[in-house]
Amino acid sequence: MGAVIILRRARPGDPGIYIYGTNGLERHETKSLVRSYRSGFSRSAMIHLFVDASAASSGSGPTYVRNVVPHLAARADLRSTILVSPLLRQEFQDQSNVSFVEFADEPKSAAARFLRAQRSVPELIRRSGANVLLSAGNIALFRSPVPQILLSGNALYTSRDFFRDVRQRGDYGLWFDTKLKGQIAKWSVRAADRTVAPSQAFANEIKRWTGVSALPIHHGFDPILFFRDTEPLPAELQKKLERTRDELRLLFVSHYNYYRNFETLIRAVAVLRKRIEPRQVRLFLTCRLEAGANPGTFHPEAAAHLVQQLGVGSNLVELGAVPYHLLHHVYRACDLYVTPAYVETFAHPLVEAMAAGLPVVASDLAVHREICGDAALYFTAFSPELLAERVCRVAWSREVSGKMAERGLRRSEDFSWKEHVSRIIALAEGLLLPVTKDPKTPL
Repeated sequence: MGAVIILRRARPGDPGIYIYGTNGLERHETKSLVRSYRSGFSRSAMIHLFVDASAASSGSGPTYVRNVVPHLAARADLRSTILVSPLLRQEFQDQSNVSFVEFADEPKSAAARFLRAQRSVPELIRRSGANVLLSAGNIALFRSPVPQILLSGNALYTSRDFFRDVRQRGDYGLWFDTKLKGQIAKWSVRAADRTVAPSQAFANEIKRWTGVSALPIHHGFDPILFFRDTEPLPAELQKKLERTRDELRLLFVSHYNYYRNFETLIRAVAVLRKRIEPRQVRLFLTCRLEAGANPGTFHPEAAAHLVQQLGVGSNLVELGAVPYHLLHHVYRACDLYVTPAYVETFAHPLVEAMAAGLPVVASDLAVHREICGDAALYFTAFSPELLAERVCRVAWSREVSGKMAERGLRRSEDFSWKEHVSRIIALAEGLLLPVTKDPKTPL
């Protein structure tokens, strides 16, 4: 079994390295730690990958970890050490070639998390024996002891629409915080040995933003993993879906935030309600428009007020957060997937929706066209009227919706986590190749 390491400071000057052993939480010295940490690993493995996913706390971060770990574990030629949050760690069991590392506590501020990572992660890498670092949270390790691959995937840092939106909302704290993180992310791209973007669209943006070429490697999709859980939805959620069986059921999978452009979607519902009469429309949200009910510092009060102002409260169903392993039930219970996001880097729910057979109506972003191709209809991001028109076009024609569903199913098959992991490992292998000098080149 791989070891689970918890790093905490027991007293000043004590690095506080602990391992869960047969007798519970035990303290180990460095040599003992390294022996325990490497137990269960094959000596023939070429790559020992240290994955820093400690920042994966919401949205696409946990989705990435959940899907990548099984494919890392399936590689007999690979050893992996994965640093995750304590909450996410509970979802995984140790594998013969995969060990999990976690910090015992979670700093409250982003600055504290950044400083801790810069101080502590290099030592964890050395003690693990890893020879390549995969930084999965947009921020690089600025003094990495091994070659580093950076996964950069936050388009907010370069989005003019986002900064304009935040200023209009008067959320200047978020504006400053995003600007600061964006600068660190920009430095990170320049500090890493290689940077990977989840789409060609965002790779192009990274090049424009930093002058550094990023390698586009699409995120994947695993239909077996996504659809395998037969556990039913909680009774309360199931009733909400069944009560609307004869209505037009739209789905949007996201916690509340500004860049997903909920307000445009809410306005579109008001337009749709009139256009599809006498049929009813229901918009299912996997969040709640309540203060404190969503991760991050976004304020949903304005969106909730807009719902009341437009009188569409009866047309919205706030499911709240749905466990990832049960999401497929929600997709399959709906008729159409919509997203009005004004900035994205990949958008996993689009692939999930296509795999579930849902037609997609998406805002006209380069990344949405890259992911969906001709399996979606597109509209200008801030136009509720065009969004409603596209939805009506699909809802009124079985032929249109059927063709879109078929195209979506085919398109979803192009995304593979196995292929994603293979390309990451090939990149890691390339970083470890010795640099040879052309004998014809003068010294």
